[in-house]
Amino acid sequence: MDWLEYGYWGLFFAAFLSGTVVPFSSEVVLAAGLYSGMDPLTSLIVATIGNWIGGYTTFWIGHLGKLDWIEKYFRVKHEKLLEWEGTVNKYGAYFAILGWLPILGNVILLALGFFHARPIPSAWWMFVGKTARYAAIIWLMN
Repeated sequence: MDWLEYGYWGLFFAAFLSGTVVPFSSEVVLAAGLYSGMDPLTSLIVATIGNWIGGYTTFWIGHLGKLDWIEKYFRVKHEKLLEWEGTVNKYGAYFAILGWLPILGNVILLALGFFHARPIPSAWWMFVGKTARYAAIIWLMN
């Protein structure tokens, strides 16, 4: 699928999917879009919002606590999730800033939701981390 033929909508959906359970690299779509002439600021906003919504979806799936969903769609075993409990309890919502990390970020956001970290601060720190990641990519490309 050529994500760029959909312009900013393609970037949004690529970033959204990348923020959820789908293993996808929105950075490649962002880089290709910038290379083809998409506006850097608009791209930053669109990619960040799409990825943040995807990450927050992951957070809420964890919050639902449906272990069969978590194991089926995220391929995270219950025991592995329990290993994160101490870290989540120690850092709480601040830990969401690492939600941008490939693969591990989804597990972090899932664990934050599962252990009922505060939703609003988690959303804020997740947004900060994801914005910083896309800003760094755009900065490195210029």
